[in-house]
This record gives sequence, structure tokens and C-alpha cells, in this order.
Amino acid sequence: MIKAIIIDDEKKARENLINYLSKYCNDIMVISEADGVNSGLTQITKMKPDIIFLDIRMQDGTGFDLLDRVNKIDFEVIFVTAFDQYAIKAFKFSALDYILKPIDPEELIKAVSKFKKENDFSDIRSKLNTLFENNRELKRIALPSLDGYKFIDISQITRIESDGSYSTVYTANSNKMLVTKLLKDFENMLVSHGFSRVHKSHLINHNFIKDYIKGEGGTIIMEDGTEIDVARRRKPSLLSALLKWG
Repeated sequence: MIKAIIIDDEKKARENLINYLSKYCNDIMVISEADGVNSGLTQITKMKPDIIFLDIRMQDGTGFDLLDRVNKIDFEVIFVTAFDQYAIKAFKFSALDYILKPIDPEELIKAVSKFKKENDFSDIRSKLNTLFENNRELKRIALPSLDGYKFIDISQITRIESDGSYSTVYTANSNKMLVTKLLKDFENMLVSHGFSRVHKSHLINHNFIKDYIKGEGGTIIMEDGTEIDVARRRKPSLLSALLKWG
């Protein structure tokens, strides 16, 4: 059995999650509950769970506050939160899972299944540190690699190119990395950070554009010399974004 602790300041929310786990994830055994940061820290230290289901906003602090006070994180974390969409994107790209309230049983099953497959806790502190940084403003993302995760400053990403179910991320130091995320996922997260989708296969960082050459859709010349055609239907939104960004 997988030992779990639920940490949420709403009693009804804890009861609902316990019922869902009992019904849909019967290999999860809830060994304790807590209603905040202080009580949660006490229960984690005492009960030594395999996994915690953690709310974000609580009466005596946040889930981030709690995790930052844990000396050794040797358990998995699933956030159960009604937190805003912006923060949820940060969670998702830092390779930690979340369940949005009200709980969807299918999402709960997926999250638990994912964490049952993971046995390596070695880089969870790095992932959490990225979450702490992203709590106020998204600055870094975690990209899955063969041996863990690579953390990259968004400002260093020059462009991202689609490759079927994968994407190739290019950075300012001329490195590139193939990751198992769709270009659409990156687009949803990065368009508010100075990126534009200029083609079905390309997402670019405005800060690394050297020239724009007019044409039916036009052509972007990146600082490294890469030429990228702009789809005709994306030309108006690109030019508008560049004018605002500049």
C-alpha cells in the first residue's frame, strides 16, 4: 500500500478526496490528515508518507511554505488546488502533478498512476525550487531529459520547433534539446513572455529576432542566422506582437 497524507484547510475537501481515493485508487492508504502548514509538517515528520496531497492556499501559509520547511523531501507531491491557471502552468512544466478543484476522478487516477511509476526522488528539490520561483512570476521551466530534468531560463530560449509529438528547444548558447512536449503546450505558456507562433512548426522569442523580411507571410531572420517562414495567417498577430513588445 502507498501511504498518503492529505493536507488541506477545508475539512470537506479532505473528506471528498478520501472518498475518491477509496473508490478509485484503493492502493492508496490515507494514514493522516492535516489542516495547514504547521500541522502538515508535524504529520509528515511523524508519519513518513510515500505521497502527500497538498493544497496551495491555507490559513497559516501556503503549500510552498510547508515544502520549504521540510528538511528532506523523500515523498512525492500532488497538488490539489483551486489556484489560478497561470500558476498551474508552472506546476505542469516543472514536472510535478496537480489536480484542479473540484476533483475530476479521471485526473486523480492519472496523477496517482503517474506517481506510482516514479521511484527517483533525487531531483524533487530542484523541481520544487523552480515552483517557488514561478509562484510569483514564471521565469524557468523544467524539460525532461533521459537522466532527469534540465532547468532552463525562459529568457535563454531562442526558438522551439515542432517535431511531431516532440519539440526541439533551442537556446542562446547554441544548445538544443528534444523533449516530449507539443509545441502547442509551449505556445500556451510562453506567448505572454515575448514568444510568437509564426508557423505550425515554429515558436520564436522576439528578443532573438534580427530581421523581418516582407513577403506574403514574410521571413524571420534570427540572430543565429536561422531563417523561418511566417505563415500568412499568422503575419498580422506577429507584427502586432512585435510592435507591442518593441
